[in-house]
Amino acid sequence: MCSNITKPFTVFVEGNIGSGKTTFLEHFRQFEDITLLTEPVEEWRDLKGYNLLDLMYKDTAKWAMAFQSYVALTMLDMHRRPCPTPVKLMERSLFSARYCFVEHMMRSGTIHPAEFAVLDEWFRFIQHQIPIEADLIVYLKATPSRVYERIKKRARSEEQCVPLSYIEELHTLHEDWLINRIHGECPAPVLVLDADLDLSQITEEYKKSEHQILRKAVDVVMRSPAKHNTALHAFNF
Repeated sequence: MCSNITKPFTVFVEGNIGSGKTTFLEHFRQFEDITLLTEPVEEWRDLKGYNLLDLMYKDTAKWAMAFQSYVALTMLDMHRRPCPTPVKLMERSLFSARYCFVEHMMRSGTIHPAEFAVLDEWFRFIQHQIPIEADLIVYLKATPSRVYERIKKRARSEEQCVPLSYIEELHTLHEDWLINRIHGECPAPVLVLDADLDLSQITEEYKKSEHQILRKAVDVVMRSPAKHNTALHAFNF
């Protein structure tokens, strides 16, 4: 039904480590004609047998450049992957990789200024040469202490050495990018959701966002001649 859709309504789901991005995407699995793309963590854990994520956390100064280079490659693949549905929800993006994680490495001195320059040039090249489009950014805003508790509870082996200070710094970088706009305009409008709620409550918060997200999707799809023919079939309004 949707094979002729080449530019789906694209949502970036952004937020700190442990803010509930995967849970948010899973909530939208119930809707037809939505493609969900989670972060390619398993690729980061196994590049020809090497766990780059683990190496980066254990020796950040040594492995940050290699890790972020591979993150850029895998995220670009996700951005450019053909989408058979009118709507795509994607966990994080090249933008948060650059403005939050690479930015943190530069500010903290984890990577050499020359390494930062290389990563930044790659990001600028992609921006200008390979269209990365978004129609909406969902920002799952959570306080650092709250997400730090969740990180400890979910007990991913690679994350056990992550200090609270790192989570706090990432929170500030997300705020600077999505709320304070210190890098200029965001690539899409930003919808802020309260991600401090516990699991029993956050589902209700997601339900509140359903209409706004899906209504925005229909509006964009209907305005596009390439999209409007299948738009009404994709959503149950």
